[in-house]
Amino acid sequence: MKIAIAGGTGTVGRHTVAAARSRGHEVVILSRSHGVDVQTGEGLAAALTGVDALIDVTNTTTLFAATARRFFETGTRNLLSAELTAGVKHHVALSIVGIDGIDAGYYAGKLAQERLIAAGPVPYTIARAAQFHEFAGQLLHGMKGPIAIMPMTLMRPVAAQEVGDHLVTVAEGGPVQRAVDLVGPRDERLADLARRQLAHEGHRRRVVELRIPGVYGRGLASGSLRGVSPRIEARLTFDEWLQSGTAFAR
Repeated sequence: MKIAIAGGTGTVGRHTVAAARSRGHEVVILSRSHGVDVQTGEGLAAALTGVDALIDVTNTTTLFAATARRFFETGTRNLLSAELTAGVKHHVALSIVGIDGIDAGYYAGKLAQERLIAAGPVPYTIARAAQFHEFAGQLLHGMKGPIAIMPMTLMRPVAAQEVGDHLVTVAEGGPVQRAVDLVGPRDERLADLARRQLAHEGHRRRVVELRIPGVYGRGLASGSLRGVSPRIEARLTFDEWLQSGTAFAR
């Protein structure tokens, strides 16, 4: 197959690219560094020539619902339009488990993306996964000072590498609208992950868990982000991931 990967240089994207290539697929990376801008549509038409399936793992960092919606809706519209013209037969989008009742903050953007895809003209699969093992490190490395504030988050994290492999399997299987959710092997709290990551890296910082008010905060603390059955449980625990040498944050 010829598979295009939107956001193919990011945390999940690079693993998705590696998984697709390891299985013998021809890969087209859709990113600004490869001459394609999903947000403006620049370079999309030419890049999708002959593509069989597209995997969208584009991402933005924001807690503002309006910003998240604008990012995901703009990119999704551009991708679907270019796919329709190019004759792409399968659109795969990475989303997040358990967000149906959390139409706020970043998750509002993902839900808007899902709705656009479901109403769009291209056969699709929405593949939801739990938060990544990489998430705690991303938050930690974005904070300064001796104290790290972590929102109270009940989660079942999964390695981005396993998410990338799962997405290629989904792309290979053809459009089914919703894939079975992918979650990690153990229930965790985000603050505990942050403490273990800091200990692993040899940093002495205090982690404080804080419950965030509002719909978004209640969703994080509710346990819904751990997913429900039926679900696929990934293999690699957070601690095994830390020891594996593949830990990656950006």
